[in-house]
Amino acid sequence: MATTLDGHVRICNQEIVIFDLEVKAFIQDIRDCSGPLSTLTELNAKVKEKFHHLRLKIQELEQMAKEQDKESEKQALLQEVENHKKQMLSNQTAWRKANLACKIAIDNLEKAELLQGGDMRQRKTTKESLAQTSSSITESLMGISRMMSQQVRQSEEAMQILANSSRTILDANEEFKSMSGTIQLGRKLITKYNRRELTDKLLIFLALALFLATVLYILKKRLFPFL
Repeated sequence: MATTLDGHVRICNQEIVIFDLEVKAFIQDIRDCSGPLSTLTELNAKVKEKFHHLRLKIQELEQMAKEQDKESEKQALLQEVENHKKQMLSNQTAWRKANLACKIAIDNLEKAELLQGGDMRQRKTTKESLAQTSSSITESLMGISRMMSQQVRQSEEAMQILANSSRTILDANEEFKSMSGTIQLGRKLITKYNRRELTDKLLIFLALALFLATVLYILKKRLFPFL
C-alpha cells in the first residue's frame, strides 16, 4: 500500500511539472505575441485551462501528503506542495506582466501602423517571423511535454506490475502458512500414532507374559503335583 501511494505521489509530481512547463510555454507565446487581440485572447484561454489542471494536481498532491503515515514524509510532501503553489503564483504574476507587455506592444504597433502606413508590409513580415519563432518554441516545449507524459504512463504500468507482484507474493505466503499448518497437524498425528503403537506393544508383551506364566503354572500342577 505504501509503495503504491509513493508511486502515485511521483506520478502526480511529474504531471505538475508537465503542466508547469506548458503554462510557461504559453506565457512565452503571450510575451512574443504582437497581435491581433483575438490571438492574445486565444492564448489566455489556453493558459487558464492549464492553470486549472495545475491547481487540481497540486490539490491532489496535498491530499496524498495528508494521507502519509510517517510525519516526516507528510511534512516533506507538504513542503513540496507549498513550493508548487509558490511556483504557480510566480507563473500567474508572469502571466499578468506578459499580458500587459503584449497589450502595450499591440497598441504601439497599431499607432505606428497608422503613422507609417508605408511600413505595414515590413511589420507584417516581422509579425510572421515572431509568430513562427514562437510556434517553434511552443512545438519544442510540447515535445518535452509529450515525452514526460509517456514517462508518466510507463511509471503507471510499472506500478501496476509491482502491485500485481506484491499480491502474488502475499498469496504464496498464505499458501505456505496453510501448508505449514497441515504439516504440523500430520506431525502431531504421527507422534500420537507412534505412542499408541508403543502402548499396544507393551500390552501384547504383558498378555504374552501372563499367558506363559499360566501355561507354566498348569504344567507344574500336572507334572509335579506334589510340589
